[in-house]
Amino acid sequence: MGPMANEQGPVIRDEDWYARELGPGTAFTGYTFYDTDWTEVVDEGAVFDACTFSGVRFNASRHTDAAFTNCVFRGCVFFDTRFERCKLVGSRFERSTTGLLEVTGGDWSFTGFRGADLRKAAFDGVRLREADLTGARLEGARLVGCDLSGAALHGARLKGADLRGSDLSSLDPRTVEAAGARIDLEQAAVIATALGYQVG
Repeated sequence: MGPMANEQGPVIRDEDWYARELGPGTAFTGYTFYDTDWTEVVDEGAVFDACTFSGVRFNASRHTDAAFTNCVFRGCVFFDTRFERCKLVGSRFERSTTGLLEVTGGDWSFTGFRGADLRKAAFDGVRLREADLTGARLEGARLVGCDLSGAALHGARLKGADLRGSDLSSLDPRTVEAAGARIDLEQAAVIATALGYQVG
């Protein structure tokens, strides 16, 4: 079993954290986690800062009021993973699988999802200011009521995505694939203005 609270620096490799419970007293800074199994972990308020997660399986784990700030997730699996009111400011996702990922509330500003496959992911009421979604695959994804102001969306694939209620002020419809995406009337006016139309 690895150290659990207020630790700095070491590497945790090939450990089984299945169904482990993490609470507010758990804090890791500068850790590297390799091939660790976090399946069904229950995380309520743990803090991870500047950590690297490589090949970690987060399947069916639940994270509430937790923080993963300035972290890197490389080759991780987030199948049926849920984040509620979590803070992931400045974190990056590289070559990770996000099937059925659900995110409710929280601050995910400045996160990096460049080229990420986020199909079937759901973000509800999430702050995604200046997130990098360049080239991200979001076909059929749900991004409802999200703050996407300043987000990089160039080349994003948004076909069939539900974008209702989200801030689309940084969306240039000429640089994305968005056929069939669902938007509301206010968003339609924003997009029309971006295309040079006068609304009203």
